[in-house]
Amino acid sequence: MSNVADIYPWQTQIWERLAQGGQRLPHAILLHGRAGIGKYDFARSFSQALLCLNRASNGAACKTCPSCNWFNDESHPDFRLLSPEQETEAEDAAPSKKTKKKTQISVAQIRDLSDFLSLSSHQSSGVRIVLLHPAETLNIASANALLKMLEEPAPGVIFILVAHQLQRLLPTIISRCQKINMPVPSELQALSWLEQQGVKNAKQQLAYLEGSPIKVFAEQMQFDQLSEIWRHLALGAKLEPYVLAPMLIANSAEAGVITIQKWLYDMVAVKLGQQARYHLQHIGALQALADRVNLSRLFDMHKKLNELRKLASHPLNHDLQMEGLLLDYTKLFTTA
Repeated sequence: MSNVADIYPWQTQIWERLAQGGQRLPHAILLHGRAGIGKYDFARSFSQALLCLNRASNGAACKTCPSCNWFNDESHPDFRLLSPEQETEAEDAAPSKKTKKKTQISVAQIRDLSDFLSLSSHQSSGVRIVLLHPAETLNIASANALLKMLEEPAPGVIFILVAHQLQRLLPTIISRCQKINMPVPSELQALSWLEQQGVKNAKQQLAYLEGSPIKVFAEQMQFDQLSEIWRHLALGAKLEPYVLAPMLIANSAEAGVITIQKWLYDMVAVKLGQQARYHLQHIGALQALADRVNLSRLFDMHKKLNELRKLASHPLNHDLQMEGLLLDYTKLFTTA
């Protein structure tokens, strides 16, 4: 992040408008835009600044006052974060059972805000903040419950909604918020920031993660794994499925499928004389494979990948599924 208010360089103008503008803030703000551009980090920094007892001239939180210490300890009495929770098994459940990841903000979470909204602020500033992330994970019931709170806002409460997919929000919720389209960093801004963080091969990684410097920075260990996976995929017909399959599903079956999809996308692009999108450093290997690939079989495999991605969250034998997929991959190429 930049030295100004702990935000990313491409967010400076938005910060000046919100945190330094001096105007009265609306009761609900909707930060929306592409995933991976730092919207949530901005919302956190802005929330801390609003609650800070000793803000700097640029609107940034001081990081040392009691309020900032509470915020950093995740214990601020005037701040609530709502996001999909981890749904744990009952206390007496078998220890072998895994927790199930929730994908929605529940109506119970919204209703639990009632007490929070009815209380007065713990500080002289009188500000209380509710941060929802990502807002599109509200279901119909929780969205309607939130709508009632937005229609009759409690004094001194600011709702901050962060959304990656604006179209999934109720239009009535959108209409009651001040919409802010969060900026996407230019390639120059993204590369400059990544180089400051000490990221090597930033240009190639940025291309692979579709222009998101935040994802690039967060997934440095993944790129070490990906380099080995790409080395195996470059073998084409000589690839050994049982060797590569465990690497591809090490993080998740869906991540493995996406890795192959991106590789095949670039192979088709090179085959058709277009520019590769994701693997800028592997043009030579992709060209060699494209010269031998059977396009009809490749498109059939693409359909299988889409189906397998839909099943990625199911408790299937992903090792066998991935090995079968990679066996199909080896058959894409002529050996002549």
